[in-house]
Amino acid sequence: MTRNDNDQSSEVIVGLIPSAPRRLFGTVVLYALGGLLLYLVVTQPPEGLHLVFLLIILGAASIYGGYRMWDVTGHMIELTEQELRLSDGRVIFRMEDVHKVDRSFFAFKPSNGFLVTLKVAYPKAWAPGLWWRLGKRVGVGGLTSGAEGKMMADTLAAMIAARDGLVDLDSLR
Repeated sequence: MTRNDNDQSSEVIVGLIPSAPRRLFGTVVLYALGGLLLYLVVTQPPEGLHLVFLLIILGAASIYGGYRMWDVTGHMIELTEQELRLSDGRVIFRMEDVHKVDRSFFAFKPSNGFLVTLKVAYPKAWAPGLWWRLGKRVGVGGLTSGAEGKMMADTLAAMIAARDGLVDLDSLR
């Protein structure tokens, strides 16, 4: 699904993007882990062949994860009245499908982020360092700023409360 830039409902209310140093650090850590695992296989291979293959698979997966993290964290997460999406137009979820937003201490959420529970299940998806979606749960955050994540979660929660008739947003303005 792509966005329509002329539509007022697609106006970005809040954006969330990782800073360049966080993005670089996260990517370098994954590349370094992958490189170290592959270096270990070459210089000091373990006794069993199954362990060699395990280290190769883990090393390759770490390098691929670093590549995916660099690619995905170049996009901003945008909150509009209709949806939460990436800046390239990929929809993470639609607002009418949101049940609740959870920023509590014990929520299974990314660091500096929040958890969204949906009314319907979406296909599994993962953007390392930015967001993940598993069934009816969406975790947003990771390499992002805690303050920006809190602002997006609070805005999203207020929008859901207004939608459900729990609060009147016009009276807050």
